[in-house]
Amino acid sequence: MKLANKTAAEQAMRRSARLRVGNRVIRAKARTEVKDAAQAIASDKPADAEKSVREAIRALDKAAQKGIIKKNNAARRKSRLMKKLNAARAAGK
Repeated sequence: MKLANKTAAEQAMRRSARLRVGNRVIRAKARTEVKDAAQAIASDKPADAEKSVREAIRALDKAAQKGIIKKNNAARRKSRLMKKLNAARAAGK
């Protein structure tokens, strides 16, 4: 069963399917980095936590730049991560 009636629509469907795969990879990478950063913050290793947060921020910025997530979504997640990191730093002092 064909969904598209025109050749251009078929091409657009193929293209969107290709792009969807790439977008999922980048979105999943960002989620994984954020999760790893949160776990690193929860552990008592401030150097590892800082490195993980930096990587997570980079992944979120990359996803936002490519339009996979919205820029305010990335900003919100980065803010939450930094808030956790700063709280962990303050508790460690």
